[in-house]
Amino acid sequence: MSLVLHASLPWAQEGTVETACQASAGTDRTPTTACRLVWNVSHNTDFTRFYSTWLDKPLATMSWIVVTFVLALIVKNVAHRMITKVTVRMAEGTMSEKVKERSRTVFDGSPALLNQRRAQRAKTLGSVLRSIASILIMGTAAFSILGSLGLNLAPILASASVIGVAVGFGAQSIVRDFLAGLFMLLEDQYGVGDVIDVGSAKGTVEAVTLRVTRMRDVNGVVWYVPNGEIKKVGNESQNWGRAVLDIPVAIHEDTEKVKEILQGAADTMAESPTWEDIILEKPSVWGVQALAGDALVIRVVLKTAPGKQADAARELRERVKRAFDEAGVSVATPAPSA
Repeated sequence: MSLVLHASLPWAQEGTVETACQASAGTDRTPTTACRLVWNVSHNTDFTRFYSTWLDKPLATMSWIVVTFVLALIVKNVAHRMITKVTVRMAEGTMSEKVKERSRTVFDGSPALLNQRRAQRAKTLGSVLRSIASILIMGTAAFSILGSLGLNLAPILASASVIGVAVGFGAQSIVRDFLAGLFMLLEDQYGVGDVIDVGSAKGTVEAVTLRVTRMRDVNGVVWYVPNGEIKKVGNESQNWGRAVLDIPVAIHEDTEKVKEILQGAADTMAESPTWEDIILEKPSVWGVQALAGDALVIRVVLKTAPGKQADAARELRERVKRAFDEAGVSVATPAPSA
C-alpha cells in the first residue's frame, strides 16, 4: 500500500534511502532517523539529498539544543520548589511549639518578630540556594549545548579555572562576607526588626543579605556593615528582652519603703491592659545595686516582649516618679564613678 501511494506521487523517484541519505550517513552509511523520515514522506531522492546535505545536521543540533534547554528549565523549576520547601520547613523548625506559645505577643496575635526573622532567613537562604542551583543546572546545560556545537571545551574550562583562582584571591573580603552571612543566617543570630549592637554601630536591622547588614540607629542614621567585619554581635530583641532600671534615691531614705513603692508601681504597670501582654513575667526589685555618694541605687527589672524593653523602661520611670512624689521620696543624683 505504501509503495503504491509513493508511486502515485508526481515527484516520487526511484532509489533507496541509503542512496538519498548518503551525505548524512557519512562513513558508516547508516541514514539518520530524520533523513529516513523525510525519505518515507517525500520518496524524492533530490529533496531527501538536499535535506541530508543542508538541513539534517543543523536541525538535529537545534532539536538537541531545544530539548536540553527545556529539560534544564524543568530540572531548575523542580530544584527551586524543593529548595523553597526545605528552607521554609527548616526555618520554621528552629523553634519548638512551647517557645512559640510563650513568645506570643499582642502586636498581631502571633510571635511577629520571630516569624519575621524566620521568614527573612528562609527567603535569603532560599534565594542563595536557588541561585546556586540555577548556575549549576544552566551551566551544565550550556556546556552540553556548546559541546554539541563542536566546540572544544577543554580550553574554556582551563580558562575558567584560572579566572576563578584569580577572582578568589582578589575578592577574599567578599568571600569572607558571604561565608559569614551564610553562617549568620543558618544560626539565626539576628534578623529584620532586631535591635543589635555590633560594636561599631547599634540600631534596628532593616535588611539582611549574605554580604551586608543594613541597620538604622536611634538618630536615624543608616549603617551598612559587611558581615565579615562583624566579630561579635549583641541581639537585644531575640525571644525576649529585659528592661533594667537603676533608680537613685537619697541616702537617708528607708530602703524597704522605697522597694515597696517600686514593686507596687511595677506590679500596677504589669497588670494594666496596655502592658499585660508586653511584660512577660512579674516585675522584680533586686534591691540596692550601689551606694554612690549621697544616693542609694536600687535596681528594678522587667522581662518584656522582644524589642519593647526601652518602651517599658520609659513608662516605668514615669510611674515611679509619680509614686515617689506621692510618697515624698527624694530622687538623688548619684556621684559619677571614678
